[in-house]
Amino acid sequence: MIAEPDGPEDRLRRFATIWSRAVFPATSTSLTRPEFEELLLPLARRLSEALRARTFEAEEGKAVGAALVSAHCTDPDALTRSLECVDAYLVLYCGGDGSQEDLRIRSARLQHAMAAGFAQALRERTLAEQEAISVAALQAQGVVAQALHATEARFRAVFEGAAIGIGMADLDGNILQVNGALLRMFGINDQTMGGRNVREWTHPDDAPQTWTLYDELVRGEREHYHVEKAFYRPDGTVLWTNLTVSLLRDADGNPQYQLALMEDTTERRLLNLRLRYEATHDALTGLPNRTLFFERLEKALGAGNNQRFGLCYLDLDGFKTINDSLGHAAGDRLLVEVADRLQSCATAPGEMVARLGGDEFVALTTGPDTEREVDELAGRIMNALITPVSIDGRDLTVRGSIGIVEGPAGERGPAEVLRSADITMYRAKSAGGNRFELADPEADARAITRHGLTTALPAALDRNEFFIEYQPLVHLGDGSVRGAEALVRWLHPQHGVLGPDRFIPLAEHTGLIVPLGRWVLEQSVRQARAWRETYGDDVPLRINVNLSPCQLTHPGLVQDTVDILERTGVAPDALCLEVTESALIGADDDLLKPLRRLAEMGVDIALDDFGTGYSNLANLRRLPVSILKLDRSFTQSMQQFPADPVDLKIVEGIVSLAHSLNLAVTVEGVETGAQAEQLRILGCDTAQGWFYARPGPPERLHDLALVDATG
Repeated sequence: MIAEPDGPEDRLRRFATIWSRAVFPATSTSLTRPEFEELLLPLARRLSEALRARTFEAEEGKAVGAALVSAHCTDPDALTRSLECVDAYLVLYCGGDGSQEDLRIRSARLQHAMAAGFAQALRERTLAEQEAISVAALQAQGVVAQALHATEARFRAVFEGAAIGIGMADLDGNILQVNGALLRMFGINDQTMGGRNVREWTHPDDAPQTWTLYDELVRGEREHYHVEKAFYRPDGTVLWTNLTVSLLRDADGNPQYQLALMEDTTERRLLNLRLRYEATHDALTGLPNRTLFFERLEKALGAGNNQRFGLCYLDLDGFKTINDSLGHAAGDRLLVEVADRLQSCATAPGEMVARLGGDEFVALTTGPDTEREVDELAGRIMNALITPVSIDGRDLTVRGSIGIVEGPAGERGPAEVLRSADITMYRAKSAGGNRFELADPEADARAITRHGLTTALPAALDRNEFFIEYQPLVHLGDGSVRGAEALVRWLHPQHGVLGPDRFIPLAEHTGLIVPLGRWVLEQSVRQARAWRETYGDDVPLRINVNLSPCQLTHPGLVQDTVDILERTGVAPDALCLEVTESALIGADDDLLKPLRRLAEMGVDIALDDFGTGYSNLANLRRLPVSILKLDRSFTQSMQQFPADPVDLKIVEGIVSLAHSLNLAVTVEGVETGAQAEQLRILGCDTAQGWFYARPGPPERLHDLALVDATG
């Protein structure tokens, strides 16, 4: 058994050895096979570096293809063997630890670039041969009679020995001479070629300018031209060539003959088509991939003449569960079945289906009436997914969420359209899935803004864009200020001041809430120290700081709080941490343990938004809380007189229960004097709301507290 090469250089050498053994038999060179391997080694290194480079450079592949021509690997079979070797072994020996799928895609692009570089170099070599032949032909026409025989012998040697097809014809197109290479390319003999005329060789794929250039040449208006041209062979197959036609003049400069040089590019064209297919189609499902889809979408969006487009962006619901439970092989088979069903849904002209990656598919329709057609297309897709997919004896139910974007061509670019479809698809998924939604510009704008805020959050914390406002907590008995709730704000460079409802959910989703919460806690505690230094014990102001569910589960919560209190020299009883009721519903002892430790230290714990979480009131006895913050929904009716008697009874019952458990009651959202008075009568302890003060800078609380202290 052959041991695997150890280091990268050993693996590179192994790749070069395999490459040289594959290509050497098809190479016209005087080198030995080991010498030829040394010639290929630097080319292998260039391919290896291009495969793993941060940015793909097609020029590296082209340079390697051109180097093969310079190394006399001009036989088409040499290129074919090289590309097969790169396809089979480059990723294996030179890919390293990168993503295999990404490396395979880049390898295919390198093969495509190699073929292009090989073709260009061979074409330049062909033109050089054509120049040499033209010179020999002119010399054969123009030298004196004594040297005519020798010149014609040289011309005949070049004519017969060239690897490319060569033919001469008069100005009427009658073929006079062809060499053996051209006969072999067409698969015919010299007798069959005799009597043929150039104009018989038309082909449906001829470029529009092909015969215009020919007419200009035989009229003497141009000296040569170069085109890619197809010919029919006698057996009906197609021969593709790089064709160069030159005009030969007599000694007086009059047009006399036409000379054609043909390079057989059939195999290379087929190889390029195969590489193009592999680069633009999904290997698993055979559907067009992201690259080809973007080409089609860009073309559709650039169309004029009142054309429209419709796009369906499909993501399978619960596909990860299938992969995790049944394995990736089953997931792949499911994707193939879904692709087949989607393909059958988009068969009309102007419709296509593509796989973007993973379990994401897109369907595109174009035409003048896509408003109706895209809805019908989405309906066909949803219907196609209804029938379960049978895999390994299991019937799997397939569900999908679709985002639809429809509109006139020419108004948006591909990236914008796909982003809108992606946003809309996730809106359909958030609504329960197994449905489709139409794009909504306002919803798109909100989602884009959310995304922008999410990506800007980390830098905002580093740039000190957050600040804290404080809303006073007022004692309902004597009206004195007892403290304040810290409310974080974001001074965004573009959107201005943003409230916590705009960015706290995003911070929780990204995990930034932990460092942000730590910053808020430290700033707030420092402010509490400043207040106590100003008023002393005569006005014992307390600071309330909100904790998110994510912070509750963070292992550093207790230690961070202790460190901040010790650094600032603030006593624990100056701090109250507010936790929402919904965060503690069903909380186990592990979740409550940090709160209990903080409560034992003297930190107050407040149960925020009480009454919205539908928790069992009996659970209050096991929670380490000392304060209930009653949600404003229970007290809104008290802004009017008379208040709703049912709400009065509910609040009275909650206050009575809380006091029996030695819990203080704070009320949020107090906006009128009548409301404050009613809450005082019901026995609530403290309150906050616009009736007392809106959230503001710490100086405003300073003024309110100063009035209390001196009043």
